[in-house]
Amino acid sequence: MDTKVTRITMLADLLNEGAGEACLVEIYGPSLGKKYVLDRPEINIGRGENCEILLELDNVSRRHCTFLVREDGVFLRDNGSTNGTYLNNVEVRGDTPLRSGDLVKVGSAIFKFLFGGELGSIEAQYHEEIYRLTIIDGLTQAYNKRYLLEFLEREMARCSRHQRDLSLVIFDIDHFKKINDTYGHLAGDYVLRELAATLKSRIRREECFARYGGEEFALVLPETGHQNTIFLADKLRKIVEQHPFIFEGKRMPVTYSAGVADMIAAHDSPLSFIKAADERLYEAKRRGRNQVVGDT
Repeated sequence: MDTKVTRITMLADLLNEGAGEACLVEIYGPSLGKKYVLDRPEINIGRGENCEILLELDNVSRRHCTFLVREDGVFLRDNGSTNGTYLNNVEVRGDTPLRSGDLVKVGSAIFKFLFGGELGSIEAQYHEEIYRLTIIDGLTQAYNKRYLLEFLEREMARCSRHQRDLSLVIFDIDHFKKINDTYGHLAGDYVLRELAATLKSRIRREECFARYGGEEFALVLPETGHQNTIFLADKLRKIVEQHPFIFEGKRMPVTYSAGVADMIAAHDSPLSFIKAADERLYEAKRRGRNQVVGDT
Protein backbone atom coordinates (compact mmCIF):
# COMPACT_ATOMS: atom_id res chain seq x y z
CA MET A 1 0.00 0.00 0.00
CA ASP A 2 1.21 3.54 -0.78
CA THR A 3 3.00 5.09 2.23
CA LYS A 4 1.02 8.34 2.01
CA VAL A 5 -2.29 6.46 1.87
CA THR A 6 -1.18 4.41 4.89
CA ARG A 7 -0.42 7.58 6.90
CA ILE A 8 -3.79 9.10 6.00
CA THR A 9 -5.56 5.89 7.00
CA MET A 10 -3.67 5.86 10.30
CA LEU A 11 -4.68 9.48 10.95
CA ALA A 12 -8.30 8.64 10.20
CA ASP A 13 -8.06 5.72 12.65
CA LEU A 14 -6.64 8.04 15.32
CA LEU A 15 -9.42 10.54 14.70
CA ASN A 16 -12.01 7.80 15.03
CA GLU A 17 -10.45 6.57 18.28
CA GLY A 18 -10.58 10.08 19.72
CA ALA A 19 -6.81 10.71 19.98
CA GLY A 20 -7.23 13.78 17.78
CA GLU A 21 -10.89 13.49 16.96
CA ALA A 22 -12.33 15.99 14.50
CA CYS A 23 -15.99 16.72 13.96
CA LEU A 24 -18.51 19.20 12.61
CA VAL A 25 -21.39 20.57 14.65
CA GLU A 26 -24.34 22.01 12.76
CA ILE A 27 -24.97 25.34 14.46
CA TYR A 28 -27.39 26.74 11.89
CA GLY A 29 -29.53 24.61 9.61
CA PRO A 30 -32.11 21.82 9.48
CA SER A 31 -30.28 19.52 11.97
CA LEU A 32 -29.29 22.01 14.65
CA GLY A 33 -26.76 20.58 17.11
CA LYS A 34 -26.05 17.40 15.13
CA LYS A 35 -22.49 16.11 15.35
CA TYR A 36 -20.65 14.64 12.34
CA VAL A 37 -17.38 12.85 13.10
CA LEU A 38 -14.72 13.20 10.40
CA ASP A 39 -13.48 9.60 10.60
CA ARG A 40 -12.35 8.84 7.05
CA PRO A 41 -9.98 10.37 4.46
CA GLU A 42 -12.81 12.15 2.58
CA ILE A 43 -16.20 13.37 3.82
CA ASN A 44 -18.52 14.94 1.25
CA ILE A 45 -21.38 17.35 1.95
CA GLY A 46 -24.16 17.88 -0.56
CA ARG A 47 -27.66 17.04 -1.78
CA GLY A 48 -26.49 13.90 -3.57
CA GLU A 49 -27.43 10.57 -2.03
CA ASN A 50 -23.80 9.39 -2.16
CA CYS A 51 -22.64 12.19 0.16
CA GLU A 52 -21.60 11.21 3.67
CA ILE A 53 -23.33 14.33 5.04
CA LEU A 54 -26.65 14.81 3.28
CA LEU A 55 -27.84 18.42 3.25
CA GLU A 56 -31.17 18.76 1.48
CA LEU A 57 -31.30 22.51 0.88
CA ASP A 58 -32.07 24.24 -2.43
CA ASN A 59 -28.91 26.36 -2.28
CA VAL A 60 -26.62 23.34 -1.76
CA SER A 61 -25.06 21.55 -4.76
CA ARG A 62 -25.23 17.77 -5.20
CA ARG A 63 -21.57 17.36 -4.16
CA HIS A 64 -20.97 20.75 -2.64
CA CYS A 65 -17.68 20.41 -0.74
CA THR A 66 -15.28 17.87 0.73
CA PHE A 67 -13.43 17.60 4.04
CA LEU A 68 -10.03 15.97 3.55
CA VAL A 69 -8.29 14.20 6.43
CA ARG A 70 -4.55 14.33 5.73
CA GLU A 71 -1.38 13.57 7.62
CA ASP A 72 -0.86 17.28 8.25
CA GLY A 73 -4.43 18.13 9.31
CA VAL A 74 -7.97 18.52 8.00
CA PHE A 75 -8.62 20.55 4.86
CA LEU A 76 -11.72 21.92 3.14
CA ARG A 77 -12.28 21.90 -0.62
CA ASP A 78 -15.15 23.41 -2.60
CA ASN A 79 -16.22 21.19 -5.50
CA GLY A 80 -17.23 23.93 -7.91
CA SER A 81 -20.54 24.45 -6.12
CA THR A 82 -23.06 26.92 -7.49
CA ASN A 83 -23.14 29.12 -4.37
CA GLY A 84 -19.62 28.51 -3.05
CA THR A 85 -18.34 27.27 0.30
CA TYR A 86 -17.33 29.82 2.93
CA LEU A 87 -14.79 29.49 5.73
CA ASN A 88 -15.19 32.21 8.37
CA ASN A 89 -17.17 34.21 5.78
CA VAL A 90 -14.39 34.01 3.15
CA GLU A 91 -15.02 31.94 0.00
CA VAL A 92 -12.87 28.82 -0.14
CA ARG A 93 -10.33 28.64 -2.98
CA GLY A 94 -8.31 25.44 -3.25
CA ASP A 95 -7.63 23.06 -0.36
CA THR A 96 -7.85 25.18 2.78
CA PRO A 97 -6.60 24.06 6.24
CA LEU A 98 -9.04 24.12 9.17
CA ARG A 99 -8.51 25.13 12.77
CA SER A 100 -10.72 24.25 15.70
CA GLY A 101 -13.52 26.79 16.02
CA ASP A 102 -13.68 27.61 12.30
CA LEU A 103 -17.14 28.23 10.83
CA VAL A 104 -18.00 26.57 7.51
CA LYS A 105 -21.02 27.82 5.55
CA VAL A 106 -22.57 25.43 3.03
CA GLY A 107 -25.60 26.98 1.38
CA SER A 108 -27.66 28.41 4.23
CA ALA A 109 -26.30 25.90 6.78
CA ILE A 110 -23.37 26.63 9.08
CA PHE A 111 -21.07 24.07 10.68
CA LYS A 112 -18.48 24.58 13.40
CA PHE A 113 -15.27 22.57 13.02
CA LEU A 114 -13.86 21.10 16.24
CA PHE A 115 -10.53 19.32 16.60
CA GLY A 116 -9.63 17.50 19.79
CA GLY A 117 -5.89 18.07 19.50
CA GLU A 118 -6.10 21.88 19.63
CA LEU A 119 -8.48 22.99 22.37
CA GLY A 120 -8.78 19.95 24.59
CA SER A 121 -11.24 17.06 24.59
CA ILE A 122 -13.59 16.93 21.62
CA GLU A 123 -16.43 15.91 23.92
CA ALA A 124 -15.86 18.93 26.17
CA GLN A 125 -15.84 21.23 23.13
CA TYR A 126 -18.97 19.59 21.75
CA HIS A 127 -20.91 19.97 25.00
CA GLU A 128 -19.76 23.59 25.27
CA GLU A 129 -21.02 24.18 21.73
CA ILE A 130 -24.38 22.58 22.52
CA TYR A 131 -24.67 24.94 25.50
CA ARG A 132 -23.80 27.90 23.25
CA LEU A 133 -26.61 26.88 20.92
CA THR A 134 -29.08 27.43 23.77
CA ILE A 135 -28.07 31.10 24.11
CA ILE A 136 -26.36 32.11 20.83
CA ASP A 137 -27.92 32.56 17.38
CA GLY A 138 -25.92 30.35 15.00
CA LEU A 139 -26.08 32.68 12.00
CA THR A 140 -25.21 36.02 13.57
CA GLN A 141 -23.39 34.88 16.75
CA ALA A 142 -25.48 37.41 18.69
CA TYR A 143 -27.49 36.22 21.69
CA ASN A 144 -30.76 34.53 20.78
CA LYS A 145 -34.36 35.30 21.79
CA ARG A 146 -34.28 32.87 24.73
CA TYR A 147 -31.25 34.55 26.27
CA LEU A 148 -32.72 38.00 25.59
CA LEU A 149 -35.90 37.21 27.53
CA GLU A 150 -33.91 35.78 30.46
CA PHE A 151 -31.57 38.79 30.50
CA LEU A 152 -34.52 41.21 30.37
CA GLU A 153 -36.27 39.46 33.23
CA ARG A 154 -33.16 39.66 35.43
CA GLU A 155 -32.46 43.29 34.58
CA MET A 156 -36.08 44.35 35.02
CA ALA A 157 -36.09 42.87 38.53
CA ARG A 158 -32.73 44.43 39.40
CA CYS A 159 -33.56 47.88 38.08
CA SER A 160 -36.96 47.84 39.77
CA ARG A 161 -35.39 46.84 43.06
CA HIS A 162 -32.74 49.58 42.91
CA GLN A 163 -34.89 52.20 41.12
CA ARG A 164 -32.51 52.45 38.17
CA ASP A 165 -33.08 53.13 34.48
CA LEU A 166 -33.47 50.34 31.94
CA SER A 167 -33.92 50.96 28.22
CA LEU A 168 -34.69 48.67 25.31
CA VAL A 169 -34.09 49.19 21.59
CA ILE A 170 -35.74 47.03 18.92
CA PHE A 171 -34.11 47.25 15.46
CA ASP A 172 -35.60 46.03 12.20
CA ILE A 173 -33.71 46.01 8.88
CA ASP A 174 -35.56 48.12 6.32
CA HIS A 175 -36.93 46.34 3.22
CA PHE A 176 -35.17 43.10 4.14
CA LYS A 177 -37.49 41.03 1.91
CA LYS A 178 -36.41 43.16 -1.02
CA ILE A 179 -32.75 42.35 -0.25
CA ASN A 180 -33.57 38.62 -0.31
CA ASP A 181 -35.65 38.92 -3.47
CA THR A 182 -33.08 41.06 -5.32
CA TYR A 183 -29.77 39.52 -4.24
CA GLY A 184 -30.78 36.08 -2.92
CA HIS A 185 -31.13 34.51 0.51
CA LEU A 186 -27.37 33.97 0.90
CA ALA A 187 -26.93 37.72 0.52
CA GLY A 188 -29.66 38.20 3.13
CA ASP A 189 -27.76 35.90 5.51
CA TYR A 190 -24.61 37.91 4.85
CA VAL A 191 -26.41 41.17 5.71
CA LEU A 192 -27.66 39.73 9.01
CA ARG A 193 -24.17 38.47 9.95
CA GLU A 194 -22.41 41.65 8.90
CA LEU A 195 -24.88 43.95 10.64
CA ALA A 196 -24.64 41.91 13.83
CA ALA A 197 -20.83 41.95 13.74
CA THR A 198 -20.80 45.71 13.11
CA LEU A 199 -23.07 46.43 16.07
CA LYS A 200 -21.68 43.80 18.47
CA SER A 201 -18.24 45.39 18.41
CA ARG A 202 -19.77 48.57 19.83
CA ILE A 203 -21.79 46.99 22.66
CA ARG A 204 -20.49 46.94 26.24
CA ARG A 205 -20.24 43.69 28.19
CA GLU A 206 -22.96 44.68 30.66
CA GLU A 207 -25.40 45.25 27.79
CA CYS A 208 -27.23 42.61 25.78
CA PHE A 209 -27.39 42.54 21.98
CA ALA A 210 -29.59 39.77 20.59
CA ARG A 211 -31.30 38.57 17.45
CA TYR A 212 -34.98 38.69 18.35
CA GLY A 213 -36.13 36.91 15.21
CA GLY A 214 -35.88 37.16 11.42
CA GLU A 215 -34.37 40.56 10.64
CA GLU A 216 -35.14 41.99 14.10
CA PHE A 217 -32.52 42.66 16.78
CA ALA A 218 -32.74 43.97 20.32
CA LEU A 219 -30.39 45.92 22.57
CA VAL A 220 -30.89 46.10 26.34
CA LEU A 221 -29.17 49.03 28.07
CA PRO A 222 -29.10 49.08 31.89
CA GLU A 223 -28.63 52.45 33.58
CA THR A 224 -28.24 54.40 30.34
CA GLY A 225 -31.23 56.74 30.34
CA HIS A 226 -33.73 57.59 27.62
CA GLN A 227 -31.88 60.34 25.77
CA ASN A 228 -28.54 58.54 25.86
CA THR A 229 -30.22 55.41 24.49
CA ILE A 230 -31.80 57.35 21.61
CA PHE A 231 -28.43 58.98 20.90
CA LEU A 232 -26.67 55.58 20.84
CA ALA A 233 -29.35 53.91 18.69
CA ASP A 234 -29.13 56.76 16.18
CA LYS A 235 -25.33 56.65 16.20
CA LEU A 236 -25.46 52.92 15.42
CA ARG A 237 -28.06 53.61 12.72
CA LYS A 238 -25.65 56.02 10.97
CA ILE A 239 -22.81 53.48 11.24
CA VAL A 240 -24.96 50.82 9.54
CA GLU A 241 -26.14 53.24 6.85
CA GLN A 242 -22.53 54.11 5.99
CA HIS A 243 -21.14 50.56 6.28
CA PRO A 244 -20.18 48.86 2.98
CA PHE A 245 -22.35 45.74 2.69
CA ILE A 246 -20.75 43.96 -0.26
CA PHE A 247 -21.68 40.41 -1.27
CA GLU A 248 -20.18 38.74 -4.34
CA GLY A 249 -18.97 42.11 -5.60
CA LYS A 250 -22.36 43.82 -5.24
CA ARG A 251 -22.89 46.63 -2.74
CA MET A 252 -26.27 46.61 -1.04
CA PRO A 253 -27.86 49.62 0.68
CA VAL A 254 -28.76 48.62 4.26
CA THR A 255 -30.55 50.72 6.87
CA TYR A 256 -32.66 50.00 9.92
CA SER A 257 -35.56 51.48 11.83
CA ALA A 258 -35.61 51.36 15.63
CA GLY A 259 -37.94 51.91 18.55
CA VAL A 260 -36.82 52.85 22.07
CA ALA A 261 -38.76 52.18 25.27
CA ASP A 262 -37.95 52.67 28.96
CA MET A 263 -39.07 50.35 31.70
CA ILE A 264 -42.07 51.60 33.64
CA ALA A 265 -44.28 50.02 36.30
CA ALA A 266 -46.79 48.93 33.65
CA HIS A 267 -44.19 46.61 32.11
CA ASP A 268 -44.85 43.52 34.19
CA SER A 269 -42.97 41.12 31.89
CA PRO A 270 -40.24 41.14 29.22
CA LEU A 271 -42.88 40.72 26.51
CA SER A 272 -44.83 43.80 27.61
CA PHE A 273 -41.56 45.77 27.60
CA ILE A 274 -40.73 44.50 24.10
CA LYS A 275 -44.24 45.40 22.92
CA ALA A 276 -43.68 49.03 23.97
CA ALA A 277 -40.43 49.22 21.96
CA ASP A 278 -42.12 47.47 19.02
CA GLU A 279 -44.84 50.13 18.91
CA ARG A 280 -42.20 52.82 18.53
CA LEU A 281 -40.42 50.72 15.89
CA TYR A 282 -43.60 50.57 13.82
CA GLU A 283 -43.95 54.34 14.23
CA ALA A 284 -40.41 54.74 12.85
CA LYS A 285 -41.45 52.73 9.81
CA ARG A 286 -44.62 54.81 9.39
CA ARG A 287 -42.51 57.97 9.44
CA GLY A 288 -40.41 56.73 6.52
CA ARG A 289 -37.90 54.22 7.96
CA ASN A 290 -34.16 54.65 8.60
CA GLN A 291 -34.76 56.48 11.86
CA VAL A 292 -35.08 56.03 15.62
CA VAL A 293 -38.32 56.79 17.47
CA GLY A 294 -38.46 57.07 21.24
CA ASP A 295 -41.76 58.87 21.73
CA THR A 296 -45.31 57.57 21.53
